[in-house]
Amino acid sequence: MNQSHKFIETNMPRFMEELFGLLRIPSVSADLEYKHDVKHCAQIVSSHLVQIGLTNVEIFETAGHPIVYGEKIISDDLPTILVYGHYDVQPADPLSLWDTNPFEPIVKKTEVHPEGAIFARGACDDKGQFFMHVKAVEAMLASEELPCNVKFMIEGEEEIGSSNLGIFVKSHKSKLKADVILVSDTGMLANDVPSVTTGLRGLSYVEVEVTGPNRDLHSGLYGGCVQNPIHALSEMITRLHDENGKITIPGFYDSVVELSFDDREEMAKAPFSEASYKKALDITETYGEVGYTTPERGAIRPTLDVNGIWGGYIGEGAKTVIPSKANAKISMRLVPNQMPEEISNLFQSFFESIAPKGVTVKVHLHHGGEPSVTPLDSKGYLAAKLAYKQTFGKEAIPVRSGGSIPIVAMFEKELGLKTVLMGFGLDSDAIHSPNEHYGIFNFRKGIETIPYFYKYFVELNQKPQ
Repeated sequence: MNQSHKFIETNMPRFMEELFGLLRIPSVSADLEYKHDVKHCAQIVSSHLVQIGLTNVEIFETAGHPIVYGEKIISDDLPTILVYGHYDVQPADPLSLWDTNPFEPIVKKTEVHPEGAIFARGACDDKGQFFMHVKAVEAMLASEELPCNVKFMIEGEEEIGSSNLGIFVKSHKSKLKADVILVSDTGMLANDVPSVTTGLRGLSYVEVEVTGPNRDLHSGLYGGCVQNPIHALSEMITRLHDENGKITIPGFYDSVVELSFDDREEMAKAPFSEASYKKALDITETYGEVGYTTPERGAIRPTLDVNGIWGGYIGEGAKTVIPSKANAKISMRLVPNQMPEEISNLFQSFFESIAPKGVTVKVHLHHGGEPSVTPLDSKGYLAAKLAYKQTFGKEAIPVRSGGSIPIVAMFEKELGLKTVLMGFGLDSDAIHSPNEHYGIFNFRKGIETIPYFYKYFVELNQKPQ
């Protein structure tokens, strides 16, 4: 990979400028106002794939936003790596909390990123990270060091649930045939502590509505006479956990896979400071299920959280009403072998059963996703571990993420492939938040590390003579 490394060093300024061009496109998939920008971004991604030398580059229209595909097939006898990424981004709101224009990238030095970080929406999630793969493959092609086949699938709906990706995958299984899926849409522990994400929690997302009287009522005339939906909803929410932080839904834990002592010990090798964690969040105490550490609660245990709650009058001044309705949005993070549909149904049955008299309850089941785990003895994980060792000079730590990437389980179900999550972002990069950024060190290190994944994946898959 010596020639590829030289190519990367020489062309880093150009790589940065090309990334800046992508970041200037407000490809916000959630807002139809940006529909043309999203499509334009897909066209730019497609042009980049063509420019680096990929073939059969196509833009596939969907019922939503386009999917960009491209490939480089060297030989049917060689392994094939399928690279997934997404070019859509979260809305930039609230704009008032950004220090600079979210769609005009700027480099600033920070304590965490002394070399500088790129501040822009999508810098880390996921334009900066998927673009590392494009540039890594460009370097290998330009240096004639690409050791295997590669395919790219870059979508434009990840931030809104990837609703059309599954349809695309099911109808293009032959086109997407590969040996492993490679994704950079996660992070690592620190710039001097490389890590590979080996597990993701699943997700069940619901919205609840509690209805009392048929209209808002005067709280003086009706207070104490009818059930208040906000009171009822608040009471029901408090009953979802017990005093030990455990979720009270009957059957919720029946399918949970308990990690072995050895697995928990391996996880504990990741550096973590409870004091620093609390200081960073400006809290005095952590919270969660008794019997587990803070990192374990956020990665290997299922959780239930209220994400939003509303009802009644919340405008300026006073308005004395008993509201007709109260609502909440609730998410549950799942672990192997919890299935989102089953958990959603368990939630619905329990939530309806604990409704006090005087109100009716509706539970709307939103999207979900299954949890996933990458075995530590898989060739994909071992190749990633060797690649990090090559460029960072130290062993990568396997970590379980508390987040969810539902498409990973979908890929395994539809394509029969495990996904390797080689993320280079940091928790402090403010993804989905104002002032999102991505370190120049991380961008460069990703481009340098990815070619070694290809090298070691091919070597591990070579048949013995």
